[in-house]
Amino acid sequence: MTTSGKIELMAPAGNFESMQAALDNGCDSIYFGVEQLNMRARATVNFVLDDLPEIARRCKEKNVRTYLTLNTIIYDHDLSIVKTLLIKAKEAGITAVIASDQAVIMTAKTTGIEVHISTQLNVTNIETVKFYALFADTIVLSRELSLRQVKKITDDIEKEQIKGPSGNLVEIEIFGHGALCMAVSGKCYLSLHSHNSSANRGACKQNCRKKYTVIDQESGNELEIDNEYIMSPKDLCTLDFLDQVIDSGIKVLKIEGRGRAADYVATVIKTYRDAIDSYYKGTFTKEKVTTWMEELATVYNRGFWSGYYLGQKMGEWSDNPGSSATQKKVYVGKGMHYFVKSSIAEFKIEAYDIKKGDKILITGPTTGAQELVIEDLFVNDVNSDKATKGDSCTLKLPFRIRLSDKMYKIVEN
Repeated sequence: MTTSGKIELMAPAGNFESMQAALDNGCDSIYFGVEQLNMRARATVNFVLDDLPEIARRCKEKNVRTYLTLNTIIYDHDLSIVKTLLIKAKEAGITAVIASDQAVIMTAKTTGIEVHISTQLNVTNIETVKFYALFADTIVLSRELSLRQVKKITDDIEKEQIKGPSGNLVEIEIFGHGALCMAVSGKCYLSLHSHNSSANRGACKQNCRKKYTVIDQESGNELEIDNEYIMSPKDLCTLDFLDQVIDSGIKVLKIEGRGRAADYVATVIKTYRDAIDSYYKGTFTKEKVTTWMEELATVYNRGFWSGYYLGQKMGEWSDNPGSSATQKKVYVGKGMHYFVKSSIAEFKIEAYDIKKGDKILITGPTTGAQELVIEDLFVNDVNSDKATKGDSCTLKLPFRIRLSDKMYKIVEN
């Protein structure tokens, strides 16, 4: 938990771009995977072992905690990798490991790295919390609990003074925003059965996101259903009842999205940062919630629902296979040079025209995700209203760009 006394806002980091976007927009902690042993092994470009020191360094500069996800099913041939990874994480100064397998938990304990219990273990009651408190300082509850049930657990932790290995009271973490799975806390076997590609090894083929029909095998009749995407839940969103979430006594709010782009991370983290800060300032209002929800809708989402936190009996299903975002980004070009003294950035336009007044996004491993509106634009050192494919253009930027940076134009969907 943050030293400010506020709940901890935990951000996803699938690569350095997303990590920097999280750091720039006010996260208190990040979680990330390294190579194959994490639940997003297939979905994103993961960090590698040699990245650990740089991850720790950048985050320590911002006083941000770092959590290594190591929560897949572990086989015997994985054990040596697990040990090496945890030793390297400890040496680099990574804060904790998020684990579900007892082998990982025990190896982390002997290595001396803090353990957080993954949602994959489906913790749903206080007695299970007591058991895992023998090994872990933070426990991520099952996604299927209501806020009333969460509150009962946090109250009992306080009442019974349940402490973790650190000697502090066990902290409770819940998911606050992002993609949901039709399976119980993500334990799904559809992908394994259909493609021999296990979701529980981070290689989900996302069968549930596809379109299906339902046919009675005895009669051959096709059943009429309201929605063809009957296994694809809408994304979880708790922002409009964030006050109730905080009042439930949780200490960590986790944002899902290690497979999402840096602009998604930037927007979602910034929005939840504003909302959390407003709650503690006493300025959390319905009017602000409306604005925040509009901001969240601009980036990738499958529509929003409140999960099981408010006690709904049935899920809410998305009505299309992709995103319902109100905005999209289109690739424009790449960074070429940055003139430090004049704060001028040069870009090569490779795909899409830009003009004054356009909203653009610039991303990169060090840059993160930066949005701005073009005010002045120069093409071949001449003031211009527009830059087209093949042009080299320059514009004034308050931040440095690198050769690896990309420019996108933000357009309405």
